[in-house]
Amino acid sequence: MPNTNWSRYVQGIHTLYDSRKLRFNDLFTTQYLSLFALDRDKPLKILEIGCGPGALAAALHRWYPKAEITGMDRDSEFIAFAKEEVPGVTFLEGDATALPFPDNTFDVTISNTVSEHVEPSAFYGEQYRVLKPGGICLVLSARRGFNQDAPCLSPTQEENTFWKSIGEVDDSMERYQVCRYPMSEMELPQAMEQYGFIQVTTGYALIDLTPDHPRFSPALAHDMINAGRANDLEALDSAALSYPSLATPEKVARQKELVNARYNTRLSLYDQGLRQWDTHTSVTMVIRGVK
Repeated sequence: MPNTNWSRYVQGIHTLYDSRKLRFNDLFTTQYLSLFALDRDKPLKILEIGCGPGALAAALHRWYPKAEITGMDRDSEFIAFAKEEVPGVTFLEGDATALPFPDNTFDVTISNTVSEHVEPSAFYGEQYRVLKPGGICLVLSARRGFNQDAPCLSPTQEENTFWKSIGEVDDSMERYQVCRYPMSEMELPQAMEQYGFIQVTTGYALIDLTPDHPRFSPALAHDMINAGRANDLEALDSAALSYPSLATPEKVARQKELVNARYNTRLSLYDQGLRQWDTHTSVTMVIRGVK
C-alpha cells in the first residue's frame, strides 16, 4: 500500500522540491564540493537516503557526472515525482531503518534533514552496513539561519485566525514522528563517531536567498519568492486533509486567495525594481565520516 503520509500531511512535494532546488543551486556548488570532499573523477556509487522529490539527487547528478546515483524515500508520491522530474538517477521506495541493499554496496551515503526523524542506531547502523570499507557517510542537517519577510508577505489577520484554529488541534508532529531525534552541533558528530565512523569532520554551507540581490537572475528571484507561495499553499492542502471540519473547501479557497494576493504583490514589487531586501538565509551543517 502506498505511503504518502509525509507528502500529504507534513511537507508537500513542491514545499520540498522548490526550496531544495534553490539550496542546491549550482551557485552554491563550491561550498558543497569542498564539504563533501569526494573524488569527482571516480565512478562512485552514491545513495541518498530520504531523497524526497529529488532535488539533491539532481544536484549530485550534475556535480558528479561519473557517479551512479540512487535516491530512496519511503513516500510514494515523492518517488513518483522524482522519477518524472529527475533524469539520470534511480529512485525507489525504501526505509532508512532497513535499507534494501546488501552489505558493502555503496561508496557514499548522503542524507539531507533526515537524521532528526530516524532513531540514530538504525540510521547510522544501516548506512555503516551498506557502505564499502572506506566509504563516506555525509549527513546534512539544517541549522538556525535567519529569515526576514517583506512587509507585503505578512499574513493577514484573517489568515492568522485560521491558522490559530488549526494550531489548537494540530498533532501532526507527534502523529508522523517529526523531529523526534534532534541533535545539537556537538551531538551530531558525536553520534557519527559513536556508531563506528572515523575521521569525522564538520562544516557549514551558508545559502543566501535574497531575491533583490543583483547576482540573482530575475528568473531565480521569482523562484525564491514562489517557493514561499508553494509552501503556504501546500500547507493549506495538508490542513484540508487533516482537519476537514476546520479547513473546509470554502475556507481553504479563501485562504489561497489571500496567499496568492500576498505573493503576487511581492512579485510585482520585484518587477518594478522596488527592492524589499527580504531574505531567507539558511545554514546547512555537513557531518562527514569514513567507514
